[in-house]
Amino acid sequence: MVTITIDGNVCEVPANMTILEAAASVGIKIPTLCYLKDLNEVGGCRVCVVEVEGAEHLVAACNNTVLDGMVVHTNTPKVRAARMTNVELLLSQHDSSCTSCVRSGNCTLQTVANDLGIYRLPYKKHVEHNSWDRTFPLIRDNEKCIRCLRCIQVCEKVQGLGVWDLTNRASHASVDVRGRKPITEVDCAACGQCITHCPVGALRERDDTERVFDAMADPNKVVMFQIAPAVRTSWGEELGLSREEATVERLCSLLHAMGASYVFDTDFSADLTIMEEGSELLHRIAEHDAGGEDAPALPLMTSCCPGWVRYVKARYPQFVPQVSTSKSPQQMFGAMAKTHYADVLGVEAKDAFCVSVMPCVAKKTEAALPTMVGESGDPDVDVALTVREVVRMIRASHMDPASYEDRELDRPLGFGTGAGVIFGTTGGVMEAALRSAYFLVVGENPAPDAFKEVRGCDGWREAVFDLNGRELRVAIAHGLANAGKLLDALERGAVHYDFVEVMACPGGCVGGGGQPIHDGVELADERTAVLRALDHDAQIRFSHENPDVAACYRDFLGEPLSELSEKLLHTDHTAWDMP
Repeated sequence: MVTITIDGNVCEVPANMTILEAAASVGIKIPTLCYLKDLNEVGGCRVCVVEVEGAEHLVAACNNTVLDGMVVHTNTPKVRAARMTNVELLLSQHDSSCTSCVRSGNCTLQTVANDLGIYRLPYKKHVEHNSWDRTFPLIRDNEKCIRCLRCIQVCEKVQGLGVWDLTNRASHASVDVRGRKPITEVDCAACGQCITHCPVGALRERDDTERVFDAMADPNKVVMFQIAPAVRTSWGEELGLSREEATVERLCSLLHAMGASYVFDTDFSADLTIMEEGSELLHRIAEHDAGGEDAPALPLMTSCCPGWVRYVKARYPQFVPQVSTSKSPQQMFGAMAKTHYADVLGVEAKDAFCVSVMPCVAKKTEAALPTMVGESGDPDVDVALTVREVVRMIRASHMDPASYEDRELDRPLGFGTGAGVIFGTTGGVMEAALRSAYFLVVGENPAPDAFKEVRGCDGWREAVFDLNGRELRVAIAHGLANAGKLLDALERGAVHYDFVEVMACPGGCVGGGGQPIHDGVELADERTAVLRALDHDAQIRFSHENPDVAACYRDFLGEPLSELSEKLLHTDHTAWDMP
């Protein structure tokens, strides 16, 4: 511990603490723009500069550590003048059309500029323009980029991709796609982590809200919404609702009032996914253990995360045959809604318009795959919306969420189990699959929490379970850099597993790239707790006990891995290409 003085406050802090953290520990907030703890501590924006007695120049608080006896001043005239000049220079190279910016009201640059009282710019405006394929689900506007380098760091350090890079030098420096290639020609997973870590509106998802508004206004369209598990943890965050108020049933009520014909729960198709993927796992294990030249390789790897599927196809194509052929819950829902359920309603598939509400940007890429279509060629899912887009739709409709009562989701595709709801967090797919796999092998349910060893926040973790006398080795990874480490170890033969779950985003879907943005704050753990509580309190906690899923097999599909199930609920990952 060392003793320092910050703005007259004498305090003891750990010797390796930064000035920024030390100030925060005594309630003094120093503004930042580029800083992200343990990820981006380069001191590039110079907004966090402070005055240290005895130092000739101002120093960045984010990457300078405290020293015993240090005296720090965070708000002197010299400090304020430097901050104001630095922010004014940033604004001179920033498109400040805040009223038409997706991040207006939730922009760190806007907040810092307002706090500093910057109401005019003394410098000549120079904004850099860039060309971009606006059909790609991830949009970059260089006009708004402040070169904080956050997108570069999160893509390289957390996701292990390095899609972004810094081009040119000095005042001509610019952030662009690595090698200045079109975004469609690099191996971007479309995970959206660069979006949620950008402090301004330089990165955003492609906005598809008008397509949905148009469909709801079309009297010939039957608009069916599905709501993903992780959405119920976050949709109320930007609307002033507590987690207790922001129920999935209240969101259902809002969507109906907005114009939805039906609102269903993706938890249903998560349970359906478990039946297909769990059966696929058991078949693969049986065939592998039987041996022979055509014995399939282990481990089987989950396929519900499209960012992960894009990553493995681009970086580790040798493992693609081991990725489950089961479609994701989003796509299984669309396939069922436009076949079985459309028949029940007496609706033609072409008139059914399927909209998914997802915590994910990569779901937009998945919905557009040429393999995710019905017999007519129409997509299983017409539009995939992020949580942020749905919030914008609620605001555009001038709705007060607090004034709406809960409304039960529509049946028969609206019932999900506790196993389905935990799909939204890392380890959740694995745990749900193990619960039902145990039943399918042993003939009776395990304790609902028998496989809790797969829970946790380690980026790569493993567990071993006994499955009726057969040792089952499993692994879970979240964050694509961790997935890469796991795959490298598999390729070296350093580890051996039977089943692997991978989610592209840290924490799983709860930390997805389509979730509400809280700059510098990670809420995956808090959102996970919501899903775990819903699972714990669920009336049914096993996918194979979902009565709506059972009815689908009884009345339509036959059984898991049947010919019809294979046709509608499975896909060919080799039928499309990644750069």
